[in-house]
Amino acid sequence: MEVITLEAKAREAGKTAARAARKAEEVPCVLYGHGEEPRSFQVPELALRDLIYTNKFHRVNVVMDGKTYDCVLKDYQMHPVTDRVIHADFVVLHEGEKVKIKVPVHYEGTARGVRNGGIQQEFVHKIAIRCLPKNLIESFTVDVTNLKIGERILVRDMENEGLEILAPQDSPLVSIRRPRQVIAIDEDEDEEGEGAEGEGGEGEDAAEEAAE
Repeated sequence: MEVITLEAKAREAGKTAARAARKAEEVPCVLYGHGEEPRSFQVPELALRDLIYTNKFHRVNVVMDGKTYDCVLKDYQMHPVTDRVIHADFVVLHEGEKVKIKVPVHYEGTARGVRNGGIQQEFVHKIAIRCLPKNLIESFTVDVTNLKIGERILVRDMENEGLEILAPQDSPLVSIRRPRQVIAIDEDEDEEGEGAEGEGGEGEDAAEEAAE
């Protein structure tokens, strides 16, 4: 797993210091963890780019006041209008102590059902796990190559050695659904026949979608 190093600058806690950091185009952050006194710091906005705009999860070395903290990015907030990062939380890792994080889920391959005209529907792109620092992973890769129309992959199908997946085991990750079919109708067909045929087609589709 790639480790990203952040050169951090300690700051005072509080809204005034946070506003000053943002005005200087830096992001106010907090570092905390079991047995750790919370530390407030700030880093340049660009320094967080590789942690936030990525399809992988990373460990982080926060270097502050001559000390290096082994951390993970726990959470962050974006400005609702500008989409700039306005705050970030980091958790210190301790060997032998489990941590809860969210990691990306990637879908690999072209499903057999898609090749036969089906539509791939992905329900999960990040999933929460709990594990020891030594078992942290960058992402999950789910192979959909053999998935047929009407089939799906559930949370319980994921490889999870050394990990506790914090999601219902029966939750779907991805499925291949049958596309809606366009029913050709004769112009001479009466309205009653047209309605009955249309309703039947939609009912079948709805039943198939519910089954997925």
